[in-house]
Amino acid sequence: MTTEAKPKAGLEDVVAASSAICYLDGNRGVLAYFGYDIHDLARAVSFEEVCYLLWHGRLPNRAELGDLQSQLAAARPLSEPILRLMKQLPASDGMDMLRTLTSALGQYDPEAEDNSPAANYRKAVRLTAQLGSIVATYGRIQAGGGPIQPDPALGQAANFLYMLTGNRPSALSVHAFDVALVLHADHELNASTFAARVAAATLTDLYSAIVGAIGTLKGPLHGGANADVMRLLIEIGPDAPPERVDDAIRTKLAKKIKIPGFGHRVYRTEDPRATHLRRMSKELGEKAGNTRWFEMSQRIESLVKSEKKLNPNVDFYSASTYYTLGIPIDLFTPIFAVSRISGWTAHCLEQYANNRLIRPRTEYIGPPYPQTVLPIEQR
Repeated sequence: MTTEAKPKAGLEDVVAASSAICYLDGNRGVLAYFGYDIHDLARAVSFEEVCYLLWHGRLPNRAELGDLQSQLAAARPLSEPILRLMKQLPASDGMDMLRTLTSALGQYDPEAEDNSPAANYRKAVRLTAQLGSIVATYGRIQAGGGPIQPDPALGQAANFLYMLTGNRPSALSVHAFDVALVLHADHELNASTFAARVAAATLTDLYSAIVGAIGTLKGPLHGGANADVMRLLIEIGPDAPPERVDDAIRTKLAKKIKIPGFGHRVYRTEDPRATHLRRMSKELGEKAGNTRWFEMSQRIESLVKSEKKLNPNVDFYSASTYYTLGIPIDLFTPIFAVSRISGWTAHCLEQYANNRLIRPRTEYIGPPYPQTVLPIEQR
């Protein structure tokens, strides 16, 4: 079989869908949601406002934001069946837990099979509220504590930290985590979002599409790099002198061991999300009186940029940011889903609204056609 152009491995740079949600320019380091630059959003807009933006295509006014905040607050508590199932599950990876419980949420949602736009929007709100509660409660239980009911007076970021730790978070902690949620909310047609859109294109229910996205995010080539970054920092040791940090990184580079948190499939310059997480890591470290994780990260960044010409991506500084917030490493990838659920659902709503089954083709590279079927005695 011959074709005019060879398909690119991994569909790299192949345009597979039209979308109004997210704009990326990897050469200039631009990320925007509905035309709003990520730097402006990270500086001035809450995660709840970003959710509204992703679902409606515009930023909310005060009344619209208040209404969405009320809807999220009402949806945030977990039902007894979900809490009971969480406690019954065997000890597992946080992503396995999240995949299973997200599927279970669909079992208890009376609108699960209602694919009308209004019902799907309500499900998007519930999923966004409840994934945060699931991950925070799971982390709480894993640490030996009991579930904490969400506080309706707190927003998504504050409630997550409160339900995870049992302590009222500081304003800086809430701001840092809120910024992290904004930065991770969407990123165009990444692997998990593509998986969600492919599923939604079959007109399956929204829960099934999101379970597909979570299963895709679990793969180490998509999620988990920030956890690997933190494990690397701990492996080197917080008290390691600068020269030991350099030696450890150079040794890995000499062995062609990839340093997690560097490079990106799209960006040819600094990931714009890393800019804000670097600042958050520094500010949180200074507030906690321990800037060592940030200083180590800066040193590694400088060395990898010098040796490999690679820039940090969103995962690199999110590691020290989350760790300084008191978030366990095993929750780093599930937290990605706590934010990205807003983008996943936005893409599914967009797919449902103008749907066509996503059915690409492959380039056939097998034996020539036709092959002769020989009798079994002659094979």
